[in-house]
Amino acid sequence: MSILEIDDLKKMARRRVPKMFFDYADSGAWTEGTYRANEEDFHKIKLRQRVLVDMSNRSLETTMIGEKVSMPVALAPTGMTGMQHPDGEILAAQAAEEFGVPFTLSTMSICSIEDVAERTTKPFWFQLYVLRDKDFVFNLIDRAKAAKCSALVLTLDLQLLGQRHKDLRNGLSAPPKFTPKHVWQVATRPRWAVGMLGTPRRTFRNIVGHAKGVGDLASLSSWTTEQFDPHLSWKDVEWIKERWGGKLILKGINDVDDAKMALSTGADAIIVSNHGGRQLDGAPSSISMVEPIADAVGDRIEVHMDGGIRSGQDVLKALCLGARGTYIGRPFLYGLGALGKPGVTKALEIIRKELDMTLALCGKRLITDAGKDMLHR
Repeated sequence: MSILEIDDLKKMARRRVPKMFFDYADSGAWTEGTYRANEEDFHKIKLRQRVLVDMSNRSLETTMIGEKVSMPVALAPTGMTGMQHPDGEILAAQAAEEFGVPFTLSTMSICSIEDVAERTTKPFWFQLYVLRDKDFVFNLIDRAKAAKCSALVLTLDLQLLGQRHKDLRNGLSAPPKFTPKHVWQVATRPRWAVGMLGTPRRTFRNIVGHAKGVGDLASLSSWTTEQFDPHLSWKDVEWIKERWGGKLILKGINDVDDAKMALSTGADAIIVSNHGGRQLDGAPSSISMVEPIADAVGDRIEVHMDGGIRSGQDVLKALCLGARGTYIGRPFLYGLGALGKPGVTKALEIIRKELDMTLALCGKRLITDAGKDMLHR
């Protein structure tokens, strides 16, 4: 089939990835209202078409937290990426490196920090969950420093795990359980199954062997359900920033008051995000909050956004509303599930082409010139 848009990769991934893992990537909390709004609200934003302007010598190059990027798009931290495709985090990181955009590794990854660091040549970013076991958190930060990660992305909106009905109904686990339902899902995806047999990376390798008392799958399951820390508060950002000592990005800001609170932390950037609609169902879409947040704090801290981006046009709309950078999660996961590393590259190529063409048709040559003047209001 011809792959022209992100939805083509999504359809292919649905056929190639076991249902429980495809659903994990393609779902939200409760009614999935916020998950849907993340995508739908982009369609409400209209662009100004401009004509008879010089469209030559265009450039999508810019910076995110001072790092040069080929376009203002990073790969978002996504849990269990390595269950979409064998060695998924490694392959996605390699594709991002070759493309010139940041890759962010999740705490809940299948491939470990060390796995990715050993198989890439440029620093990547690491996303941190604050868990009850503070010694383990200290160790995670130190491991990210040892791997020369160039930014720490601290997730703020997962003190409690949102109820995701598809995951509960599927009995999601990594690796999958050996129930008839799970065996059938894997058996009907032979390419995926053979690939998984060929790698030792089939569980949460940042955790197993590193967290106290977690040496096997049984202990991992009980550990993870107890570990998300409901006590997390703004005061925790201070010790995390001190322990880390490098660039810090705060992920999960979806309110103007919280964005203002973030200013006092000394963070380098915030990510306007509702966790892909996977936490508070009924919260506003990420894109609807970019402009008010950027207007309130964008002159004092770099504003990024994630949630709902499915095209290069979506990226441009976020930039016009005040974001300095964007993140894609599901689009690169669809590419990974569909075709492995080439699929991630294809997702990035699709977004780059759409972003470049839309920029030109809106009368601009430099992505750094994107602004509200490009929006039809």
